[in-house]
Amino acid sequence: MVTKAKRMRQRAGSQHEVAVQKQLRAKRLTTEQVGEERLQKALAFSGIGSRRDMEELIAAARVSVNGKIAELGAKVKPGDEVRLDGKRVTMRWPDRLARVVLYHKQEGELVTRDDPQGRVTVFERLPRLTSSKWIAVGRLDFNTSGLLIFTTSGDLANQMTHPRFEMEREYAVRVLGELTEEQMTELRKGIELDDGPAKFTSIRAQGGEGTNRWYSVVLKEGRNREVRRMFEHYGLTVSRLMRVRFGALTLPGRLKRGQFYELSETEVLAVMKWAGLKLNGEAKE
Repeated sequence: MVTKAKRMRQRAGSQHEVAVQKQLRAKRLTTEQVGEERLQKALAFSGIGSRRDMEELIAAARVSVNGKIAELGAKVKPGDEVRLDGKRVTMRWPDRLARVVLYHKQEGELVTRDDPQGRVTVFERLPRLTSSKWIAVGRLDFNTSGLLIFTTSGDLANQMTHPRFEMEREYAVRVLGELTEEQMTELRKGIELDDGPAKFTSIRAQGGEGTNRWYSVVLKEGRNREVRRMFEHYGLTVSRLMRVRFGALTLPGRLKRGQFYELSETEVLAVMKWAGLKLNGEAKE
């Protein structure tokens, strides 16, 4: 049996914040409020594949809506029966007000929707959604802990993870051994890894005990095991790695491991303004 993550309570807001939250909460989704959506976009949001893949399926006459073969440009709405290769598709619909969750990942948790070995994943520990789905904003490997962001907004997830936006990621790193000042300077300027150049935009020594040393590092990309490999370049083994910030979102100090915090409506509004997106998390025209 999967144990659901505990929710950290939202802080009490001012009277003005509470009033704004009530107004925004009224924008939460009911399927009656959802208008027509382009078929390829609706299928992609439902997790069938990318929009480009969906366009190819529609062009190949493999998709039907209400019993009729769909054409490119077709639109669909809640209540319509959509089938792919004759099998009914469970459609999901974007919320009119995007949702954002901060989760404190523990070491040993998987960030994947399905695991071939049947192990529990972080997606199974999140609050259940009926009309939309959680999208992970980047990943953390099995042995890394800290801040994971989940949202119902695909555009927000894309904006925070696409390399062209150069979104900052900040980590607390514990290593066995110590970097020299010269090595720290090299890491700021850039070093060469097997898959290309890499650098920290910031690296600061944070002290430590015995042979262990802590560092605070910031970088603007999220390649596989990049932080670990940058320290391994100097023969240092990372014994603990924890993400504490991603873009404008920081891991709350009182959020315990295995807990999640869902942003309030006003906090979501602030994130969307920061990201330059509409309230529902979609890109502005």
